[in-house]
Amino acid sequence: MTRWNTSHIPDQTGRAVVVTGANSGLGYVTARELARRGARVVLACRSAERGGAALARLRSEVPTAEAEFRPLDLADLASVRQFADDLDDFCGDRLDLLINNAGVMALPQRTTADGFEMQFGTNHLGHFALTGMLLPKLLATPGARIVTVSSMLHALANVDLDDLNSTRSYHRWIAYGRSKSANLLFTHELTRRLAAAGSRIVAAAAHPGYAHTNLQTAGVRMEGRRTAERLVELGNRLIAQPADGGALGTLCAATAPHMRSDAFIGPRNGLRGAPARSFRAPWTLKDDTAARLWTASEELTKVRYDFTAPGA
Repeated sequence: MTRWNTSHIPDQTGRAVVVTGANSGLGYVTARELARRGARVVLACRSAERGGAALARLRSEVPTAEAEFRPLDLADLASVRQFADDLDDFCGDRLDLLINNAGVMALPQRTTADGFEMQFGTNHLGHFALTGMLLPKLLATPGARIVTVSSMLHALANVDLDDLNSTRSYHRWIAYGRSKSANLLFTHELTRRLAAAGSRIVAAAAHPGYAHTNLQTAGVRMEGRRTAERLVELGNRLIAQPADGGALGTLCAATAPHMRSDAFIGPRNGLRGAPARSFRAPWTLKDDTAARLWTASEELTKVRYDFTAPGA
């Protein structure tokens, strides 16, 4: 993966791809570059206005793109189920690539439509449910991959299996770190279960380093903290790499040949640069923690994974 960049993305013609949170930032760049290489891409976004604008922008930048917008609110399990149910007319029984990219960061304490803490509910549970609902299509597709976007800030905290929704205490950055650790534990356990079922699906994770996106300012903007918002924006301009660079880890995990399941790909120096294998906190590789989080996630979302390949 030395100096890997978008020129290394193999031809994606004929592949069906879903990218969550594709209206801006990392998700938009990911969708655009896959479409540029010939993939048929669904931009799965919460806002119809922003999703439609992103689609128009993508088609202007890649006139040959086969892309469409579909509504998806990961903070509402009913929306997740509707999205999955309606995907048949896009890709039938097959899906080549699912990019679990969307997320929220360091928000004031909020809950999802189903009563989950917003960061854990959106970043982990929404994607856990979506992946489970789309798994039959992925199992039916040779060469399918599932890429879940985590963060270097997962190192802030392991999941608290006794307080997954942070009801006892809430700190926005600790809750964010826990949700990103959950992303890695999900990938770890998904890898184990796929292997046990004899599936060759690759489940990998990625992170953008420090990339300039809307995530950093969302929380302080919600609280009307304008000084803090300006400071964050200044830090983004001085230190962060652009979203084009931040998306390289995701694109590499999604398309690089011989990618291994449970790999965690991000910038070589941690913050920016070409993709490479990334540091991950040791707790994200704990089999027992991953299995217990999986069981809790199934109970909370009411989504049960079936690893039986269609037609088997």
